[in-house]
Amino acid sequence: MRTKTIKKNKINVITLGCSKNLYDSEVLMGQLKANNKEVVHEDENDEGNIVVINTCGFIGKAKEESINTILHYAQKKEEGLIDKVYVTGCLSERYKPDLEKEITNVDQYFGTSDLPNLLKVLEADYKHELIGERLTTTPKHYAYLKIAEGCDRPCSFCAIPLMRGKHKSTPIENLVIEAKKLAEKGIKELILIAQDLTYYGLDIYKKRALADLLKELVKIEGIEWIRLHYAFPTGFPLDVLEIIKNEPKVCNYLDIPLQHINTDLLKSMRRGTTAEKTTKLIHKFREIVPEMAIRTTFIIGYPGETEEQFEQLKDFVTEMRFERLGCFSYSHEEDTHAYNLEDNIPEEIKQKRVADIMEIQGQISFELNQEKIGKVFKCIFDRKEGADFIGRTEFDSPDVDNEVMVDATKHYVPIGKFVNIKITDATDFDLYGEPV
Repeated sequence: MRTKTIKKNKINVITLGCSKNLYDSEVLMGQLKANNKEVVHEDENDEGNIVVINTCGFIGKAKEESINTILHYAQKKEEGLIDKVYVTGCLSERYKPDLEKEITNVDQYFGTSDLPNLLKVLEADYKHELIGERLTTTPKHYAYLKIAEGCDRPCSFCAIPLMRGKHKSTPIENLVIEAKKLAEKGIKELILIAQDLTYYGLDIYKKRALADLLKELVKIEGIEWIRLHYAFPTGFPLDVLEIIKNEPKVCNYLDIPLQHINTDLLKSMRRGTTAEKTTKLIHKFREIVPEMAIRTTFIIGYPGETEEQFEQLKDFVTEMRFERLGCFSYSHEEDTHAYNLEDNIPEEIKQKRVADIMEIQGQISFELNQEKIGKVFKCIFDRKEGADFIGRTEFDSPDVDNEVMVDATKHYVPIGKFVNIKITDATDFDLYGEPV
């Protein structure tokens, strides 16, 4: 029979999914700390006797990981190793009744906008005055800055609006306060995130205001890099390109998921664009900011994707030579518009197509990296791993892009600092260099 642990209360927050979830966990931990609660993030020794799991419900694999994590901690509770398990986040928002029925050993489930209620259960008060106060979990020199919540886009394959609600921008003045607090803590790189950066401001300022926000953020002392993640191609505000081009603090980098290039599939995906418009937009990026690294993502095996349509995508990837590219196989999500379509591409064909795209991209990335040999880049170093210091150029985001390796047996570079690195060698996804 399980007995209650005699540990002093310590809350262990587990985060699954994307950077937006990580941001939410940091806000939760900031609130708990302000309430004098002992809190840790993904404690390796599992010392926390209270566990809060912030789940992801985006696609099949993410949902599976979230469920396995809930089961793991529910079992630990059953064995008397922990006292309480709470579940929050996207999966919990979307499937709360099913989860309550299937995994009964969880103390309570909360949705994505239930932070005050979750805090109450954890015997903490929600402090409205804590603008920008959060317990960052990233390395000390960079942090995510979530500028909006939710999404108004009608994409057929996406369940995010079901889990996160309508688009809601955070006012510029609040984001500036938050960014200043991060800078005071030593943060040098801000990574702007939202479901859709380019929609920012439409709800509160009645215009796209990403450029206005950037103009305020670049004034903050101590912030040296500002990186843009998750832009939407339809209605992209071109004034943002001028800021990327002219403002040294804004990285020559843009993450813009395109999802496909075939016009019929884009229409079925409800992306509000065509092959012609998409191609024209990418050419516009290259024309205005020739130095810019473009990261994109594609969905492979969307219902009805023919061999011919896939070949069109391969040709597009070959022609555009994106600096960074990821792709994932289509996941058939209930309650989405595309769920009415037949998920008729076998999984093995999806996986083969994913591999085909990544093979093309691997070659492109190799060729682009070879061109960097002999050149000097300003890099920031995130960590030391084994015999290497590992850093990034302004063209690379943490965890998803290329890395710069410096041999720690021959050179020393300080973590969290900017260093000029001469590239001496390169593979398809890694650069090797030495400080100059």
